[in-house]
Amino acid sequence: MTGTNYMQTWWNRARLFAVPGVLTIAFAVHAQTVDAVKINPDNPKYLLFRGKQLVLVSASEHYGSVINRPFDFQKYLDDAAAHKITVTRTFLLYRELQSARNPSSPCKPESPDFIAPWVRTGPEKALDGEPIYDLDRWNPEYFDRLHRFLAGASKRGIVVELTVFSNTYADDIWALNPLRKENNIQHVGDVEWEDYLSLKNGELVRRQEAYARKIIDETSGYDNVYYEICNEPGGGVPGHASPADVDAWQEEMARVMRDELKHLNRPHLLAGQQAFTYGAKNVLLPMDASFAGRTFDIVNDHPLPETQFGGHVYEMGNFMSKELRLDQVAGFCKAAYASPKPAVLDEDNTASMYRDETGWTIHRKRAWAALMNGCHYDYIDFSITVGSEAGTPASRQAIRSWMQHLSEFMNSLDFVHSRPDTSWIVDEPKNLVVSGLSIGSRDFVAYLADGREVSDPATGDAIDGGVSLSLPAGDYDVSLYSPVTGESSPAVLLKGGGRSALTLPSFRQDIVIRAKRRD
Repeated sequence: MTGTNYMQTWWNRARLFAVPGVLTIAFAVHAQTVDAVKINPDNPKYLLFRGKQLVLVSASEHYGSVINRPFDFQKYLDDAAAHKITVTRTFLLYRELQSARNPSSPCKPESPDFIAPWVRTGPEKALDGEPIYDLDRWNPEYFDRLHRFLAGASKRGIVVELTVFSNTYADDIWALNPLRKENNIQHVGDVEWEDYLSLKNGELVRRQEAYARKIIDETSGYDNVYYEICNEPGGGVPGHASPADVDAWQEEMARVMRDELKHLNRPHLLAGQQAFTYGAKNVLLPMDASFAGRTFDIVNDHPLPETQFGGHVYEMGNFMSKELRLDQVAGFCKAAYASPKPAVLDEDNTASMYRDETGWTIHRKRAWAALMNGCHYDYIDFSITVGSEAGTPASRQAIRSWMQHLSEFMNSLDFVHSRPDTSWIVDEPKNLVVSGLSIGSRDFVAYLADGREVSDPATGDAIDGGVSLSLPAGDYDVSLYSPVTGESSPAVLLKGGGRSALTLPSFRQDIVIRAKRRD
C-alpha cells in the first residue's frame, strides 16, 4: 500500500461522525492493512519505512502545503525529493497571522486563500472578513487537496508529519481559527485563546475530537504519514489552563486518535511533546515526561532556551537569533539518545528567517550535530513561498543542497546499528564541537564544527591542525568529507590499536572524518 490507491479514500469517507444537530449515517469502514512508518525494531531511535531504515532530515516549507490554496505543493514535493528530503511537516488546521517577520510563509495565507476542514457558508462574516464556517459540514475541497498532497508525497517516498492541532498563541491568532465562537454558525469555542488546548469547554472538545477522528479516517490509509498531536502545546498563563491541563487535553486527543486508528486497524505513530510553561522571559520546556510517558511514540523538541531534560538545562538558542549553540544541541541530542524513543529537533528556528549564507550555515551545522548524536532534524526553509515552491537559486545552491549531502551521507551508513561516540577522537584543534557515531568496531564517523558564535569576530576563520585517533586494532581507510560540497577525499591507511595522528587540511566551519575498517 503506497497511498496512491484513491478508491480507499471513498471507503474512509463513508463514515460520518455524530455531531449535535446532524443526522449521522454509519457505513462499514473497509479498512485495509497499512504497513505504515514504524519504530525500527533494530534500534528504537530510528524508523522503518517500506522495509528500509529511515532518519528524518528536512528543510521543510513552513507547513502550509494543504491550507494555502495557491501553494503549488507538487512543485515543492518535486524539489524536496530531488534534494533527498525524507520528511515534510504539514499543519492541518492552524493558520498563522501575517506579520512583518516572514510575511510570505505558506502558513500565512490571505483569508480568501485559506482552506479549512469545514465549509464557509455565511451569510454572516467571520472575524477575518470571509463567510462564517459551518462545523456540521466537512469541506470537500480541503480533503481532496489533502489526499492529493499525501498521494504526491507517497509517490516520491516522502514521509509527512501531519500536525493535527497547534497552540494558538494570542487573541489575534485565535481570531483566525474556525473553532472560535465568532467564526462558526454553531458558536462553538466560547473560550479565550489560553484555554483552547484544554478540556474546559465540553462542546469545543467534542468538535476537536470529531475533527481528529475525521483526519485519522481520511489519512490513515497512507503508509507515509504519522501524526503530531499538537504543535508547541503551552500553558501556565495566570488564570487559565495550566501545563497539566494542556497535557490532560493532549492525553484525551491521543486517546481519541488511537481509538480511531484501532477501529481502522491502523498502526500509525503519534508524535509530540509535553506542554511547556509560559514564563516571564522565556518559555520553560520540560522534556522528561515526553520521553517517559506513553502519549508519544516520537518525541518532538523545538530547540530553544530553557529545554530541561535529565536534570540539565540546554540553552539551544533563542528564536531567530543567529545563535549557534552547537555544544548545547549536541549535548541535548546525546542525552536524548539514552531514551528508547526517536527524538526529533522538529522545528529549528534559531536562524531560519536569515536567508543568507550565515543563517544557512548555522542550520547546516545544527543539522549535522543532531544526526551525529542520534537525533532527527527539521529546519524551516523560509526561502520556500507561494510562487517559489522550490526555494530560490541561492537556497538550492546552499541549504537545500547541504541537506541533500547530509541525507545522502547518512544513508551511506548503517546508522541503525550506530551509537553516539566521540571517544575515538582523542585530540582536536581548539574551537571545535565534535559529534560522532560508531558502528561496532568497523565504521566511525566524526563531525568537527567550528563552535564559535556569529558574534565572535574570529568565527569562520580557517581552522588548522590535526587530530589524534584511537581506533580499535585493525587497518582502516580514513577519508575526509565536506558537508558543503558533498565530496570525499581519497582514503589513507591508518592502523588502529593505538593513537594515530591525522593531519587535517585547513578548513572553515566544518569537516567530517570517516574511518572504515578493512575486511
